[in-house]
Amino acid sequence: MEHVHLAGEEEDDLYSGYNDYNPTFDSEELDNDAGFQQAVRTSHGRRPPMTAKFPGTAIGGRPLGTAFGVESRFGRESRLLKSRIPMASSMGRPMTGAVQDGAARPMTAVRAAGYTSTMSRGSTFDPLGQSKGPAPPLEAKNEDTPEEKNKLLEKNVNDLIEESCLAHGRGDLQLSLEKAKEAGRKERALARQREQSGNADHINLDLTYSVLFNLATQYGNNEMYPEALNTYQVIVKNKMFSNAGRLKVNMANIYFKQKNYPKAIKFYRMALDQISNAHKEMRIKIMQNIGIGFIRMGQYSDAITSFEHIMSESPNIKTGFNLILCYYAIGDRERMKKSFQKLICVPLGIDEEDKYIPTNDDTKANLVIEAIKNDKLHQMERERKALAEKFIMTSAKLIAPAIETSFAAGFDWCVEMVKSSQYVELANDLEINKAITYLRQRDFNQAVETLRTFEKKDSRVKSAAATNLSFLFFLEKDYDQADRYADLAMTADRYNPAALINKGNTVFVRHDYAKAAEFYKEALRNDSSCTEALYNLGLTYKRLVRLEESLDCFLKLHAILRNSAQVMHQLASLYEMLEDPHQAIEWLMQLISVTPTDPHVLAKLGELYDSEGDKSQAFQYYYESFRYFPSNIEVIEWLGAYYIDTQFCEKAIQYFERATLIQPTQVKWQLMVASCYRRSGNYQRALETYKDIHRKFPDNVECLRFLVRLCTDMGLKEVQDYATKLKKVEKMKEIREQRVKSAREGSARGRRENSASSVGTPLGTPKPVQTSPKKAIDVDIKAVSVSETKHSPVLEPGRDSGQSSHGASAKGERLSARLRALPGANEPYEASSQRDIDASYVDPLGPQIERPKTAAKKRMEDDEFADEELGEDLLPE
Repeated sequence: MEHVHLAGEEEDDLYSGYNDYNPTFDSEELDNDAGFQQAVRTSHGRRPPMTAKFPGTAIGGRPLGTAFGVESRFGRESRLLKSRIPMASSMGRPMTGAVQDGAARPMTAVRAAGYTSTMSRGSTFDPLGQSKGPAPPLEAKNEDTPEEKNKLLEKNVNDLIEESCLAHGRGDLQLSLEKAKEAGRKERALARQREQSGNADHINLDLTYSVLFNLATQYGNNEMYPEALNTYQVIVKNKMFSNAGRLKVNMANIYFKQKNYPKAIKFYRMALDQISNAHKEMRIKIMQNIGIGFIRMGQYSDAITSFEHIMSESPNIKTGFNLILCYYAIGDRERMKKSFQKLICVPLGIDEEDKYIPTNDDTKANLVIEAIKNDKLHQMERERKALAEKFIMTSAKLIAPAIETSFAAGFDWCVEMVKSSQYVELANDLEINKAITYLRQRDFNQAVETLRTFEKKDSRVKSAAATNLSFLFFLEKDYDQADRYADLAMTADRYNPAALINKGNTVFVRHDYAKAAEFYKEALRNDSSCTEALYNLGLTYKRLVRLEESLDCFLKLHAILRNSAQVMHQLASLYEMLEDPHQAIEWLMQLISVTPTDPHVLAKLGELYDSEGDKSQAFQYYYESFRYFPSNIEVIEWLGAYYIDTQFCEKAIQYFERATLIQPTQVKWQLMVASCYRRSGNYQRALETYKDIHRKFPDNVECLRFLVRLCTDMGLKEVQDYATKLKKVEKMKEIREQRVKSAREGSARGRRENSASSVGTPLGTPKPVQTSPKKAIDVDIKAVSVSETKHSPVLEPGRDSGQSSHGASAKGERLSARLRALPGANEPYEASSQRDIDASYVDPLGPQIERPKTAAKKRMEDDEFADEELGEDLLPE
């Protein structure tokens, strides 16, 4: 018992010091510990780690004992090494966690993390077990098992469904259908594989439903309706699919697209039975489709039943509008009124516009308002409000003539109802639409009176009314009133592009093109998408012979209006004026792709190809122009000349005969018919034609000369009679020419005498002024028309007379030259000169005069066909 030592109360606690803080073990401050950093940098840090091989307790050098006085199995070692064990006071916290080899750990209240009771001598601290090396690799799955194969195939099916949906989202309908079909094939292979492996109970019904539903949807998207219906039928008939009856809505939609309305209504009702009352919105949409189906079938009473139920349960704008249409179809006035009142009371479910108005006080609130002012939600609200206004305006215009005895009374009732609703601002628009309806009824006075009532309203309405009034007076060519109301519209709203266009139009007709261009430019600054202003600006630059700027305007306009025939024609005309026929031909080719049957465009193409020397292309387009419009004299003349040039006189006869029908008083075409017979060798028919011409025009010198020549060559006895008549007509012609000559000399002598007498005229005596009538100028501008919605300008079809001055004068000169070449009204038979007659009087069997091959228009051998240059093109009507 001498070695037994009992722990007394005066001695230190065995487990004291566990909660003490020792900065030695603080690893966060190791970077600032100078001793530690020195040990790391020197060999001192490479010493073997100090391990707690020896137990250190608070007892000091005595043997470790227990509370029961039993000697520890470390007692002997501790006595032997007693001299080497330092005192607890010098060791700090006792190292109870470190024990000797095979020694048991002391009984403590807390087990230290990372320590084991069987720590071997020399082992290091390794709480994560990193000294054992990397973990062994995971056991590879065996993909040859049937279950793994099924999972892999199921994953492939899901991937194919996803690819099909993505392809449909990109718009590639064919690829989406192919992926859906492939997914169906692999899903069936998966089902067979599960059955073969004996796992038929593990078939994934959700995957089967997804595959079939996607396949039916893609069939419907590709308009393969029978296949889609069959696939939907497979889903619906399978009792294992829950809620599959709702897909009858999709089947009804397909029947609706096929215009099989009875079957569509049947399936809509079957789907309605499958949907519970909890899905109220879905039921409302299905009932709306049922009502539309009844409208398509003409069963308005059944449609009214559906729409009335919807308006009582969940009213909306579209259903209210459809209900008004049904009552209008059956002619029920009172119910039309009630339905209109219900329509304007339908809540839109949108916020007030006031919340988007910024305040001056709160800067942060203003930033928030600026951020949400044009977000997706506000855009949706504006679209919904615009749709509601459109339906209300359309309904009012529809029922106004039907609900009252007169159109005006009905419109007034609609205006009063709208004023008492949430759509107060629509009342003025309805009044303006009332004026537009008067215009459609050709009641211009009532339209003007209605629009004049807005002169004292607010600025927006006043500007719209004044714009329409200006346009009306412009159409009536009352340019002073049009100018006054255009000024009034500009004063009310200077940023109204329609008012600026009307003002520019009134200036344009007064030939002040520079000022008109300024108004059109201002309209474009206010609204860069105003096509009317851009078109009129291009015409103005064309009048000012600023062709490059005009070309820029029309090129910009073509980028906006791709298929506008007027714009393409203007571009072709400008390139022709810029002497670029190839570009002009290119634009005319684009034009005939839009209007392939326009004869004037085809004739213009023929003219351009003829000027370029391409006779075959010119003939093709002239022939097409003649086919669509066989009354164009210029086209007929060119085709006749072409056949004569190519030595096919028989084919030329039909064109000159048609010209004779169009202008029966012109002897020129009948002489050409006779000349063609003579050139083709049919002298008997030529003689008969000349005789017929002589009966109609007995004083025609050319006809008589050809008769004398033909009778002489054919040895007929009638030659003497025709020769006598020819001498008589020539003598009368000489007498008439002498009279004309003497009259001209007398007038010239009188002018000389008057000029000589006017030398001594006293100062202040008024001289006679010779007046001439003003030339009528065909002004074609894009006037702003009365619009039904928002009174925006509308591009109207018209013909451009805005050719350059030299082009118009050249065309006038060519036409006047042609008219001078034809017989006049007082002297219808003496239009040809003696030189031309001699040139045409040739032996029918002798050599023909060769025509130049490089001229744009070939002059004929005979005088009776004067081949002048064709005039400019006519714009498409």
